[in-house]
Amino acid sequence: MKKISPVCWQLTILRPAFYFILLFLAGCCPVTPHVLEELEAPVNQAIVVHPLNKNSTQATLSTWQRKGFIWRRLLLISAVIGKNGLSLVGQKKEGDGKTPQGVYPLGPAFGYAPAINTGLSYRQAGPNDFWVDDKNSRQYNQWVSGMPDAKSFERMRRPDGLYQYGIVIGYNRNPVIPGAGSAIFMHVWRRYNSPTSGCVAVNQRYLRKILRWLNQKDQPVIFLQ
Repeated sequence: MKKISPVCWQLTILRPAFYFILLFLAGCCPVTPHVLEELEAPVNQAIVVHPLNKNSTQATLSTWQRKGFIWRRLLLISAVIGKNGLSLVGQKKEGDGKTPQGVYPLGPAFGYAPAINTGLSYRQAGPNDFWVDDKNSRQYNQWVSGMPDAKSFERMRRPDGLYQYGIVIGYNRNPVIPGAGSAIFMHVWRRYNSPTSGCVAVNQRYLRKILRWLNQKDQPVIFLQ
């Protein structure tokens, strides 16, 4: 059995705590991301997701609210992205395990309950609701109620609870390009170090907080960069 030195053991134990300490320190002196300065009203809410490094599946997620000409950061938390990181703009492919880079609208929200506390439009996910990821289907990248006319799809009411709360990220939605990627959401994570198949995932408690904050009147967007 390979022995682990006391120093390595301590680093292994402290790594998750160290990660959150870095987030806390970064939150002391927030700098407005340059991408927000390019947004014009009526976009007054934005979420910025940035991987910890080029090849990381872990990321920081910050929420921003504009009042007048000033953007103010409200929340800075950890998030996870696709298991293969970010895809460059225009290079996302179905099934590549990457989160698409770019800026996209947010909404509607969805979940298992009949209603939740959010300013977004909301859709309840039932046992007969599906999202189509078959690039050859006319229903590709669409939410379908009832059995889809497709060979591949996923249930919106997952048994593992990852979609108990979620937000549709408006990637490849208008127009829908076959094979360019589908079902890109923000949803509940499995754990802090468990990547997704291409979505953005966060702790359930924070996702509920984000849902309460988001308001469709502020036309919220997400930057994946």
